[in-house]
Amino acid sequence: MGAQISSQRSASKNTRQDHSLSLDSHSSSEQSLAAKLLEHTIRKPASNKRTDTARTSDQPEAGAVERPPERKREDRSAQGPALPDTAKPHPASSLKMANPATVPCQYRTGKTLGSGTYAIVKEAVHIKTGKYYACKVINKKLMEGREYMVRNEIAVLKKISKGCYNVVTLHDYFETSHNLYLCFDLCTGGELFDRICAKGNYYEADAAHLIRIIFNAVKYIHSCGIVHRDLKPENLLFRTKDEDADIMIADFGLSRVMDDHALTEICGTPGYMAPEIFKKTGHGKPVDVWAMGVITYFLLCGYTPFDRNSQQEEMEAIIAGDYKFEPEEYWANVSDTARSFVSACLTIDPASRPTAAEALNHKWLASDRPHYVPDPESPTGGPTDLLPHVKKHFDARKTFRKAVFSMMAMKRMSTLAHSHSTSNSAGPNLRQLMEESEKEHVNEEHTVTRFDHSLSSSEGGSLDDHHAQRLSDAMAKVSLGAAK
Repeated sequence: MGAQISSQRSASKNTRQDHSLSLDSHSSSEQSLAAKLLEHTIRKPASNKRTDTARTSDQPEAGAVERPPERKREDRSAQGPALPDTAKPHPASSLKMANPATVPCQYRTGKTLGSGTYAIVKEAVHIKTGKYYACKVINKKLMEGREYMVRNEIAVLKKISKGCYNVVTLHDYFETSHNLYLCFDLCTGGELFDRICAKGNYYEADAAHLIRIIFNAVKYIHSCGIVHRDLKPENLLFRTKDEDADIMIADFGLSRVMDDHALTEICGTPGYMAPEIFKKTGHGKPVDVWAMGVITYFLLCGYTPFDRNSQQEEMEAIIAGDYKFEPEEYWANVSDTARSFVSACLTIDPASRPTAAEALNHKWLASDRPHYVPDPESPTGGPTDLLPHVKKHFDARKTFRKAVFSMMAMKRMSTLAHSHSTSNSAGPNLRQLMEESEKEHVNEEHTVTRFDHSLSSSEGGSLDDHHAQRLSDAMAKVSLGAAK
């Protein structure tokens, strides 16, 4: 699979598009998962003119935002429970239950991989197995009043953390007197587009292969009764640097367990949000299919379909479904079948939009014969390399990423520090609390509280439903603000 990504949009457009990137997605590409695991829902007043949603931003136009939910009955049923054909199942867990207890720590934490609003992520090694994990360290004081964030994340992960190797897994949980520790898969293979750009060529068949794998994982997530709500390239990571490494869906901070009601919060990432999210008419699993349509468009040309000069214009374009396959010089190398697939995913009416299972049956993904536009310069009529155009767009986008990140980081830290000092003026400020979490290192010489000793077995097993429920119940009882 080759890759690179092209883009001839103006600097202003690239800057605006990158405002959708979350703060925590800017650690080293090798440790991208660390950043992904740090992003959480931030509530915003309903009076915001537009609530853009990149999970870790506290600014209306820079990040993930979530308003208090208003529930409506959803008219879409859950997808079937079948495990995707290409999804790799986790081995069955045989872990035994154990009562909460204070025990020697089974992990040794190391270097810091990234930092976010309420937590940092450290590299951690399981002492007995030698396996490495991304360990999210959450300061209890910073989580006062925000306990729902952790509990929701666990509620989601307990449903999906054992059925598909293309979905990030929560492996363990424990706490010290000051911090909570959540241990996840450590993905060292980098983000999707970084991986693509490292290749020497990139064809339409490569894009279809990636989308097929990701859609199978989305199908699995939906079959578990979960909607992700923040699918985007930055949340698609490779487990390792190996050529055949699994691609993973990460960051379930905005995900929800679906019941019989539709969701009405405005949340997601600008450019990837479905029309019904902005309209507040109720949304569910179809929003993930829309996001996959945007991702597919991006994979084929290097820019998003609703890229506009302002976020207001972008929102209006999304609501109207106003996009085109242009400039023609880029899309001339993309097959009509691929365009048809994108158009199906970007159907405005969520009731008419295909489900994940239906999208997988589209001929662009289901056909044994690859679809492509022949390269006129190829003596054998082989496929056209999409790399030149795609890479140009992606490189332009990446150039502004660091600048946007720095601006967002300063504004977010300032806002959160003020918010925290207002609610707890007598206590330490945000920066001090984050530094406290970073300074804490645990190893076998430290004792920690475990709500279930067996969540991390000598075989490195992950949570099954019974153990995850135990963990979730325990989390509901613990006061995350207990450390004073």
